[in-house]
Formats: sequence, structure tokens, C-alpha cells
Amino acid sequence: MSRVEANGIRANVAVAGDGPAVLLLHGFPHTWRLWTHVIPRLASSHRVIAPDLRGLGATTRAADGYDAANLAADAEGVLDALGVPSAAVVGIDAGTPPAFLLAMRRPERVRRLVLMESLLGTLPGAEDFLSSGPPWWFGFHAVPGLAETVLTGHEAAYIDWFLDAGTHGRGVPSEIRNAFVDAYTGSEALRCAFEHYRAMPTSARQIRDAVATARLTVPAMAIGAHPVGRALERQLEPVAADLTGRVVDSGHIIPLDRPEPLLELLAPFVR
Repeated sequence: MSRVEANGIRANVAVAGDGPAVLLLHGFPHTWRLWTHVIPRLASSHRVIAPDLRGLGATTRAADGYDAANLAADAEGVLDALGVPSAAVVGIDAGTPPAFLLAMRRPERVRRLVLMESLLGTLPGAEDFLSSGPPWWFGFHAVPGLAETVLTGHEAAYIDWFLDAGTHGRGVPSEIRNAFVDAYTGSEALRCAFEHYRAMPTSARQIRDAVATARLTVPAMAIGAHPVGRALERQLEPVAADLTGRVVDSGHIIPLDRPEPLLELLAPFVR
């Protein structure tokens, strides 16, 4: 593990392997350990870089800066701190919008882009997925101060719900589950997690502004599972110059639930 200065925070970063760089951006309720089964395979031929996002895991619990553009600046700062000029960038869940904006704003830093199991703000294409409204926790997490007040002392049960739902009840290895629970225990840890949701309107505006004046020129792959499916791919189709879409038979937490099918797609694409 390394601690590096990046965009005004100290980012906790797992680094493994040598070769062309691959940057892995996790989501909620995860840390860099989301990529536990992915890192060894990729590290056989790549330099794999997996930071904890702002406020999460062992990265600085910042007061603000949780919008996608600033998270993209965090990611670029990690690359700068490690002396990496460019990388294949992989984002899932909350890691997807900053990965997208990094590729839009700094395409020379992104060799390939892989986006998984998330939406890109309010871009058209996700109407079917949102026909019954956004997931219930989006609203709960968005109310300032509410979720952390309600959940403090009940973090393990709450995290377990997401881990079970995201693997269709199969769960994740106990060591990883315990690491996630530890990372999200305490009112300040929870506040930082929910700041990512509270910044979503700002992130959506940043994404709309980005695609209003430019196209995504970086070769990109959209990988869906359950529940997002092809919604992200449909959002990307009008704005991406070179897009591949795939769906895997997996719960939402693909890197832990179905790492082998994911690696079959990921390894050759980032190579």
C-alpha cells in the first residue's frame, strides 16, 4: 500500500505489477479491496493502481469535493504522484462518472476506458432502468445528515444488505466483507460515503456539459450486469466514437461476484 498526495488529499493506493498502467476506481460500499480477484491477473502484465476514493477507506475524509469532476482530478493526481503518464481506466458504480470525465477532459491520460454498472447522470438512454424511479437509497443518502444519523451503530447490517443484493445472495469472502464494514463504520465514514450521492446533481451537470461540446474519443467498453444491464451502454452510444458493449451474468458487484467472466473481457481490452 502507498499513501500519495493527490489534488489536496492523501490517497490510499494499492499498487502491483509492472507494465502499462491500469487504474481501477471502485464504488459504494467498497474500497480498493473490491478488486482483490482482479489485481493478481492484471498485475502479471500491467502496473495495477487501485486507490480508495476520496473520503472512503484509508483516503482522506475530506469535507467536500465529491463531485465527479473533482474525483477525476483526484484520479489524475494519483497518476501524477506515481509518475504514470497514461493508463487504462476502469470504473464501477461511483467510480464510473469520474472515470468518464477523466477520459473526456484528459483523453491523453486514458488509453482505454471501461465503465461498469452505473449511470452517467441524466444522459438519455437509461429511461427503462429508471422507469420505476432511481434506487431507493439514492434519496436516503442524499438528505444531508440523515443517513449517517440513522445508520451509526448499524453499519454492518447495512453494508451486508448491499453485499448480499450485489451478489444475488452469494455474498463476498468474510475478509473482504469485514474490511468493507470497518471502512464504513462511524458517522464520519458514513458522511463521506453519502457525500458522493449528495454531489450527484453537480456531477450530472458536469457530465451534460462535457458531452455538449465533445465526444468520447477514447476506445471504451461498457459492461453491464444486474441491475443496470445495457442502460449505461445506451447512454454512451450517442457520445462515444469507439464503444463496445457487453453484459455478464452477475450481480452488481461484478469484480467479486463474477471475476472470471469479467477478466475474460477486461484483460484483452486493456492490453
